[in-house]
Amino acid sequence: MIAAARSNIAGQVARRAFSTSRAQMSSPYHYPSGAGSNLPFNRKSKWLGPAFVLFAVTGFGAPFGIAVYQTYKTK
Repeated sequence: MIAAARSNIAGQVARRAFSTSRAQMSSPYHYPSGAGSNLPFNRKSKWLGPAFVLFAVTGFGAPFGIAVYQTYKTK
């Protein structure tokens, strides 16, 4: 009985997966193409450079800043 229930569930899952994937794959060319079209930000923005520098300095400098703070902290 358990084996029959498992095969029935597997069949339902497979049917559901095939029915939903058909609608998604009906038109594979509906996205814009070209360099940078898959990036989540605008490559031509004048703020991209400063934003990236701020992001990198914050991420790379935070551990060093925390270490300096812990070193000079009074016990």
